[in-house]
Amino acid sequence: MRETATADIKTRTEEVLAVNGLVKRYGERTVVDQVSFTIQAGETFGLLGPNGAGKTTIISMVAGLIAADAGSVTVVGEAMAPTLTRPKGHIGLVPQELAIYPDLSARENLRFFGRLQGLHRKELNTRTNEVLELIRLADRAGEQTKKFSGGMKRRLNIGIGLLHRPTLLILDEPTVGVDPQSRNSILESVEGLATEGMAVLYTTHYMEEAERLCDRIAILDEGRVQAEGTRDQLIRLTGGVDRINLRGSGNTSAAAAALKALPGVQHVDGGGTGLILTVRDGPSVMPAIVTGAGTAGMAVTSVEIARPDLESVFLHLTGKALRD
Repeated sequence: MRETATADIKTRTEEVLAVNGLVKRYGERTVVDQVSFTIQAGETFGLLGPNGAGKTTIISMVAGLIAADAGSVTVVGEAMAPTLTRPKGHIGLVPQELAIYPDLSARENLRFFGRLQGLHRKELNTRTNEVLELIRLADRAGEQTKKFSGGMKRRLNIGIGLLHRPTLLILDEPTVGVDPQSRNSILESVEGLATEGMAVLYTTHYMEEAERLCDRIAILDEGRVQAEGTRDQLIRLTGGVDRINLRGSGNTSAAAAALKALPGVQHVDGGGTGLILTVRDGPSVMPAIVTGAGTAGMAVTSVEIARPDLESVFLHLTGKALRD
């Protein structure tokens, strides 16, 4: 039954998760304020924001762990609430805190949690082996997990969430506290999930993870969604301007005057050994800039282009850096 349901999702566009107007208060403090978004099958959706922005509270409501004070959550069209068990069966939750037994092996952990998820006998054995391969722990399957590195434990945590082939996988800061190699391995595993038709809700405060993994991103700050869209849509909120740094020698003053007249160039600063240009669509105007500088008497020795990123968007929207 699970395999058939998953196959059906792969063949059509389907709204897996709908979050509408979620509100959560603790006393006088509102930690989640009118949050809404949707996720389609095969889509990875990111909640990007600093620690304390409300990301974990949101996914706790989405997973039915805590009740919302207002708003609604539906998973595959079914209403979610802490008292309901059926919609929770569609979800694989990978919490920020490790949920594994250290004295059990990787295989024993997977089999234990697989039984809790309703898997038995042949299906349990098959899925355990498949997941061990997916999370790259097949060669360490018999070892006690207390001997594992932090990255290996994180990958096993993800594997537990995948066992029952969930329609929606929720990953809460899955790379926190792991080394760069393990982090990259985790990200590679996540990249493959959406291609199999799974919807993924991914929370992070790492801009580069959101840019790498997510089809759409909601920028979250102080419990509110400040903006939501694809990376390119969010970048356009900053005005979409690039910075080009030209280094060289010769007549940089004449070059600056000539470059100011080029289409797409908004501003030129500097002199001496370098110029800094503010431009629209830097890659497309770069050839004209290099040619124009040379014609004006500047011998260009290096060119650097800095394009706006999600850090720029967050700063633009909130007035502070993402990790403040």
